[in-house]
Amino acid sequence: MSTTDFNAFNNGIVDEFRANHGVVAGPFAGAPMILVTHKGAKSGVERTSPLVYTRDGDRLVIIASMGGAPAHPAWFHNIKANPEVQVEVGDESYPAKAEILTEGPERQRLFDQQAALMPNFKEYQGKTDRVIPVIVLTKA
Repeated sequence: MSTTDFNAFNNGIVDEFRANHGVVAGPFAGAPMILVTHKGAKSGVERTSPLVYTRDGDRLVIIASMGGAPAHPAWFHNIKANPEVQVEVGDESYPAKAEILTEGPERQRLFDQQAALMPNFKEYQGKTDRVIPVIVLTKA
């Protein structure tokens, strides 16, 4: 999928999410979805990424898997450079602070928790040599 096609696909999901109170169809039907708006690391341009998530208490957890690709997704680099983000869950929208976990028992616990609900994440880790980062979003 080209970058243009990928962006159009993501924009369609974002539009559908917002029109249907956080519910989407297609390949993400039934998956817990959030929208994360982040600022470009180099450009400073705001972009919105639809992502699957899990909850850990009051925190939301996302994983920078990119399907097990050898590189991190673009949104991860943006969040690493600018950890203040905007989160949309259903009809709720709020500012959040992102914390990146790349090692340790907390990262593993949160990764395993998401992989237990969505086993494809375990497959993604097996496809790559990089440690897939776990990002914790806490309401600001």
